[in-house]
Amino acid sequence: MRIGLLTEGGYPYATGEARLWCDRLVRGLPQHEFELYALSRSAEQERARVPLPEHVAHVRTAPLWAPADDGRTYARRERRRFADCFGELVHGICAGAPDPFAGGLYGLADLAREQGGLHAALRSESAVRALEGACRAHGASRTVQAAHVADLLEFVDELERMLRPLSLDWYEEDARGEGLGAVDVCHAAAGGVAALPGLLAKRFFGVPLLVTEYGVQLRAHYLSHLGAGRGEEPRPAVRALLAAFHLRLACEIYARADFLTPGNAHARRWQERCGAGRDRLRTVHPGMEADRFATVGESADRGDPDTLVWVGRVEPAKDLIALLHAFAEVRRAEPRARLRIFATAADPGYLADCRSLAAQLFPDEAADSVTVGENPVAFEEIGGPEAPSAADAYGAGRVVVLSSVIEGFPVTLAEAMFCGRATVSTDVGAVCEVIGGTGLVVPPRNPRALAEACLSLLGDAERAERLGAAARARALELFTVEQNVAAFQEIYLRLLAKGSGRPDGGGIPFARPPEARVPGHWTSPTWAKPAPDPTSEAAV
Repeated sequence: MRIGLLTEGGYPYATGEARLWCDRLVRGLPQHEFELYALSRSAEQERARVPLPEHVAHVRTAPLWAPADDGRTYARRERRRFADCFGELVHGICAGAPDPFAGGLYGLADLAREQGGLHAALRSESAVRALEGACRAHGASRTVQAAHVADLLEFVDELERMLRPLSLDWYEEDARGEGLGAVDVCHAAAGGVAALPGLLAKRFFGVPLLVTEYGVQLRAHYLSHLGAGRGEEPRPAVRALLAAFHLRLACEIYARADFLTPGNAHARRWQERCGAGRDRLRTVHPGMEADRFATVGESADRGDPDTLVWVGRVEPAKDLIALLHAFAEVRRAEPRARLRIFATAADPGYLADCRSLAAQLFPDEAADSVTVGENPVAFEEIGGPEAPSAADAYGAGRVVVLSSVIEGFPVTLAEAMFCGRATVSTDVGAVCEVIGGTGLVVPPRNPRALAEACLSLLGDAERAERLGAAARARALELFTVEQNVAAFQEIYLRLLAKGSGRPDGGGIPFARPPEARVPGHWTSPTWAKPAPDPTSEAAV
């Protein structure tokens, strides 16, 4: 089976989202042939790729970061057609209307397929005027109606970047049999712009589309563009337009995809709210390498009984400030308690704030007047001498804590479960789904509740060990690479057996024989061709 894997800002690059699970999926299905279609986000990202297995047939990339201008200009008829399609698209964005948005999107895709790239047209004055008319029309929100010329220009620039997949040459099958039109299944590793090539392959060639979201792209956009952790935020009108575009695109993807695989119930609820049908939804949990944590998870050593461990990226969404205040209450009840914070990455400003608060709340302690004092809160990095790996970090204490106020799928929580550690977590994102009764869950932004839960486990070693054992058993059942790969293998076969709208196969599985895509004419063997003239230049 030929799988066209669609990514944005991730696999096969060494950095970015969805890199690990895509690599595990591809390596776990060597019986299939994968073709990678990657949208990159920066020149630096493109410099480093992960090693690819032999059954990856080819990789095609397209940058979303570089200025794009193919120099194409349209004749008067095509310019009028573009204006009509683009007007529909922006009307659907500004008025929140799904039908005009879809009609305009596919109209632009058809135009790009027939006439070439849309880069110049999308940056033209007619595009800005059409957007301005849609913003001023009845049905647009008051924020959008207040857009200035600078707002319109900024949004058109962003829209051109996000619609670049419409102008790519990925769809038509070439002489080597490559192209999205020739694959058996398009698998988008994320929603949003990453799935846009899959939508077009489905429209042009009837290729089944599978969309996997371990973090909902629409939610991620809201968090990044609506003021969560950004230094420079777009103006209100631009934010509103971008949010409306991503919402309409998400709804179109969920409506057209043949199958959707959210990574957890939290992501599934987002998809259902945006129109995804339950008959096309199946939760597939991320696959993680259990062997990395087997040594710690199977060890009789349950870690320091007085130590709490936190692992993750140090940033405002993780709410380490609340954790430090909770630990202050833990220390008052249990003076021997320690908190070790292991950072996989960090927001420098937020890390400095956390260090400053820890120094204020917990003065250095010393056993006597000549001993150097130590702080009960330690900030460390994964890869250091005390914790060379994530498994070592989890194994340092008896209880692992998660204090987030925003969370999708809590990877660190699942890793702690593989290590057989009892956990205390805030009730955000997919935490309850992951824990499933094998840990303690408290409300977010509630340091007192967090402290009481930690104290209950620190003071009851038997309960902590029992919960840790149950957590490891649950993780081994639900979150391994093997269960993830098996689920996608079944879904691929299901989509292929269901058939498609291809004109060449009539929806019949395996209607197109494998030899149909062998380069050259397979019925004419090389021995049947006339021998070359020995005096010709080609024979020399």
